[in-house]
Amino acid sequence: MKKAVFYHAGCPVCMDAEQMMLGYLDKSKTDLEIVHFGEDASRISEAESVGVKSVPALVIGEDVYHINFGASMEDVKNG
Repeated sequence: MKKAVFYHAGCPVCMDAEQMMLGYLDKSKTDLEIVHFGEDASRISEAESVGVKSVPALVIGEDVYHINFGASMEDVKNG
């Protein structure tokens, strides 16, 4: 089973992308963790360390997929 982490900041673009992830990823093949920075800002540095430049973003293994554009990580850090 592949591990995937979906990072987002809670903006409308991010929330739409979260619903898409929940609906489209095959839960029997993918272990999806959702990280909402508004609820857990301590994970921002983790996201940056794996290559997340903007949110929403999906990380599968070492691959980072930036989905649409909700906010830059700089915007996320500055709240």
